[in-house]
Amino acid sequence: MNRITISLTLVVVLGMLRATPAAAQQPELGVGAERPWAKGVPQDKQVAALALFRDGNFLLKNSLFPKAVEKYREALKLWDHPAIHYNMALALLNLNEPLELHEHLVAAMRYGEAPLDADKLERARTFKTLVEQQLSHVEITCDAPGATVMLDNKVLFKAPGRYEGFVVPGEHTFSATQEGYPRNDRKRTLTPGEKVTLPFKLYTDEELTRYTRHWDAWKSWAVLGAGVAVAGGGALLHLQARNSFDSFDAGVLSCGGCIPPPDLSSKRTRGDTLQKVAMGSYAAGGAALLTAMVLLYVNRAQPYHISPDELEQGASATPGQQAVSVMPLVGSGEGGVLATFRF
Repeated sequence: MNRITISLTLVVVLGMLRATPAAAQQPELGVGAERPWAKGVPQDKQVAALALFRDGNFLLKNSLFPKAVEKYREALKLWDHPAIHYNMALALLNLNEPLELHEHLVAAMRYGEAPLDADKLERARTFKTLVEQQLSHVEITCDAPGATVMLDNKVLFKAPGRYEGFVVPGEHTFSATQEGYPRNDRKRTLTPGEKVTLPFKLYTDEELTRYTRHWDAWKSWAVLGAGVAVAGGGALLHLQARNSFDSFDAGVLSCGGCIPPPDLSSKRTRGDTLQKVAMGSYAAGGAALLTAMVLLYVNRAQPYHISPDELEQGASATPGQQAVSVMPLVGSGEGGVLATFRF
């Protein structure tokens, strides 16, 4: 709800005040009387405050609300009298200042009906209830010694401490700062009548740091494992090829250099085939190993920060992972690795 709506609501419900300007009048403030609200206020200041108060009442009666507020403010500087706060609140009803209005209503009710009267006290209670329904209530706590707690960049208190009060509905930024800690900012959009409790904590960079990878780490290691397996398979084939060649050579020597018979020639043919496949396996395994090393480097853990809100809500805010698929290629006369990335 915006400020215009708040003002309209108050004017509609409390419009009866304009019809009864006498409700704003307080002819005497009890100058010279021994009252709790007069303690420590010299009589000359009381008299001056009374004059300003009467001027403000005249302006209020004639609907000159901003000027009436000025007179009441001057009077309050001289004498913090509940009746002045009350009439100040009546003027503020028409100036769309709900927070200041609430402040003066609370001050007007501080001593009960003694400085006002029963009717005015009851009206003040009614006004206060209505205003609070149009505002948002916040309670902020922080136990970190030395931290500065702020609302919309205005300092509320130095921790440890607590603040409780009202704010105009809408978006607000609540913050806690302290040297050596990241700033803790929380944005909240508050609605009329909403009550919000914010316990603030300060977190170190380490507590707010998370790590992410482009894809699951096991995929890179799977490619590395596949490369080792393919290369190892090539070594086994190479060994078998060498055995076939040794067997062929031994057969040729045993027959004194004769033309190899078909069964002996087949050993050489088998050795050639195994050797070619072994070379292809070496190539595929080497490509897979090289690809795995690149993938491991690209997929190394990358740090990123989360907000204190995300930490307290248990959210990791992990960036979207990129997909990767890797497939070894081994064929007649060729070998390699097919890697597909999706960003």
